[in-house]
Amino acid sequence: MRIVCIGGGPAGLYLGLLMKRRHPEHIITVVERNKPYDTFGWGVVFSDAMMQAMRIADPESATEIEDAFNHWDDIELVFKGTRQRTSGHGFIGIGRKHLLNILQRRCEALGVELVFERDVESDLEFPDADLIVACDGVNSRIRARYAEEFQPDMVIRPNRYIWLGTKKPFDAFTFDFQKTEHGWFQAHIYKFDAETSTFIVETTEDAYNAHGLGDLDQQGSIEFCEKIFAETLDGAELLTNARHLRGSAWLNFSRLICGKWSVFNGRSHVVLMGDAAHTAHFAIGSGTKLALDDAIELANQFDRHGHGRDGIGAVLEAYEEVRRVDVARIQNAARNAMEWFEVVGHRYADTLEPPQFFYSMLTRSQRISHENLRLRDRTWLEGFERWFAARAGIAVKDGERVPPPMLTPHRVRGLSLANRIMVSPMAMYSAQDGLINDFHIAHLGARAMGGAGLIFAEMTCVSPDARITPGCLGLWNDAQAAQWRRLVDLIHSLGHAKVGIQLGHAGRKGSTKLAWEGIDQPLETGNWPLISASALAYLPHGQLPRAMDSKDMDRVRDDFIAATHRAATAGVEWLELHCAHGYLLSSFLSPLTNRRTDEYGGSHENRARFPLEVFRAMRAVWPSDRPMSVRLSCHDWTEGGNTPADAAIFAAMFKEAGADVIDCSSGQVWKEERPIYGRLFQTPFADLIRNEVGIETIAVGAISEADHANSILAAGRADLCAIARPHLADPAWTLHEAARIGITAVSWPKQYLAAKGQYETNLARAAAAASAQ
Repeated sequence: MRIVCIGGGPAGLYLGLLMKRRHPEHIITVVERNKPYDTFGWGVVFSDAMMQAMRIADPESATEIEDAFNHWDDIELVFKGTRQRTSGHGFIGIGRKHLLNILQRRCEALGVELVFERDVESDLEFPDADLIVACDGVNSRIRARYAEEFQPDMVIRPNRYIWLGTKKPFDAFTFDFQKTEHGWFQAHIYKFDAETSTFIVETTEDAYNAHGLGDLDQQGSIEFCEKIFAETLDGAELLTNARHLRGSAWLNFSRLICGKWSVFNGRSHVVLMGDAAHTAHFAIGSGTKLALDDAIELANQFDRHGHGRDGIGAVLEAYEEVRRVDVARIQNAARNAMEWFEVVGHRYADTLEPPQFFYSMLTRSQRISHENLRLRDRTWLEGFERWFAARAGIAVKDGERVPPPMLTPHRVRGLSLANRIMVSPMAMYSAQDGLINDFHIAHLGARAMGGAGLIFAEMTCVSPDARITPGCLGLWNDAQAAQWRRLVDLIHSLGHAKVGIQLGHAGRKGSTKLAWEGIDQPLETGNWPLISASALAYLPHGQLPRAMDSKDMDRVRDDFIAATHRAATAGVEWLELHCAHGYLLSSFLSPLTNRRTDEYGGSHENRARFPLEVFRAMRAVWPSDRPMSVRLSCHDWTEGGNTPADAAIFAAMFKEAGADVIDCSSGQVWKEERPIYGRLFQTPFADLIRNEVGIETIAVGAISEADHANSILAAGRADLCAIARPHLADPAWTLHEAARIGITAVSWPKQYLAAKGQYETNLARAAAAASAQ
């Protein structure tokens, strides 16, 4: 085949040498606009896994690259007058110029033609090529030419950064955070040869503008950064080798995703690689890794399908299918890390203490978890756990195992929880006339013995017409209150768990079948009238609610007040108001479901008016020493609906009204929603509200392991974790997860103590067997 790689970066050079090495008959040309053995940039970072892949792909270049690497294990944080360090992270760095020079020499040795100082405008300049590889960077001209086919999605991110270097060598990957009168600046620093380090400075657009950095030339920007980071530089100068950039050299990162990676131009196949196809933020240092992995996979697919012209189309399809998955995974982690740095100043640096800030930074991509940190640096993590436990009032003696964050106590108002795990409200649809029955006693009693600190029953309705289904719990009469007292007494008799109740009104989502008979489907008989913020049915064929008038609002408010009285009398210790998931109060908050033109519609203040009236009325009669939380849908996942920014506005309003905690869920407001699921996918909402609004939060959604909960709590992303489906599968989830991570100093019900030792022993044996394999 005749192959032309447009762009002489890592992707083009590595593909050229791999293809020539595996099939010397190929005629391969790499075209580069720069001069021979000349490039811009400082150091790049690799992982040990990347090097292993390169050893397999081309041992010769891998050996030379490894010989040039600088390896370090430590990460150091400079923050608020402190220096903190942790080890075991395994980074390797090399100068970008050195890396490219090694690959260039390897290409020449194998017979790949290198053409320098040629600026390619179009793929049509190579009409005899069978395959044209467009690896010409994020501003690819080839991709732009076929934009309709490639479907590029380019987002310019808000932060500014400048890529510099220094002759001062650093022995750790160093992060330095410095606050100015206009905001925070952070430096990402790592050594890549014996005497030189990369020094990337990043800040927000607001700080950039406030300091007038756009008016400076490159030297002015360098001098500005030298002043801010003078202590860390310790007299060393900052340098640039990017004089080709105009102005101050401050850039915005461009996040790129393409809908398709290859086209046929009528004569040649054209495929994207590296930054021309996708970008990953430097916060996790994966841009070069992605480019090299692209080259390895494309060469591997030619090996599988054959190195002939006729199979190019199949090769490119397979290449894209495989790489798209890994690229999405890396981009997701890079997005998490990037977004952390974009909001780090006001969300974390201003609010978190240095130890927790360091933990948050280390886990910013969500690829590194609590137990992963233990594997990397047990001493550091146990010191952090000791610090976290001390803040929760636990004094741990020397030599004792420190409890992980999820097993530390937590106090809200006058209520003390034994730990930070709660059984989330989950609809069981098993009541008759709203009454707790033997099923609920058995169901919630079992979970009360399972170790969680707080037990919630399902959403409990404040009137018969507030129910979702005929099987929902209620608290609109004294008989129901008596059964709640029975449940509270039972839970208190079984151990340390406290009892919470979530009061709600189904609104437009009411009068439906039991979930297993057709979730959200309207009842065929026995319907009751529905009310909502506006006359909008939840389903096209669903029952149409009536838009509430002032009498309806007065009646519903009074129903919530009466239920609150009954809950307090029954001994319930935590009260939550349900303002999420499209139910009645949620329907006022969302612009999708609130189309009112009176004082209860329109602005955030108007849409929140009725939910706040209800909340304040409840707070007024709820005992002052008992906490109240509000469950919010923090994202409607639908265009035109509420976003996390809107949720933060509402959270601030409820905080001002006396809420202690925001329970951060999302969705179920609009049937055509398009949520983006994933591990801990709703935790960012709790993080934003906790650290920007300044109110405690509960994280919910796809939290299924102790490792998840500990990571969330340790990083300060939430104060409690609500576990739903895992508690359905395992009533003793908290006890079992504690045992799984080696925590034995946890009380089990005395009736079950005979099983505790055996359970822990079996886990230890299974772990030992797995490690021996």
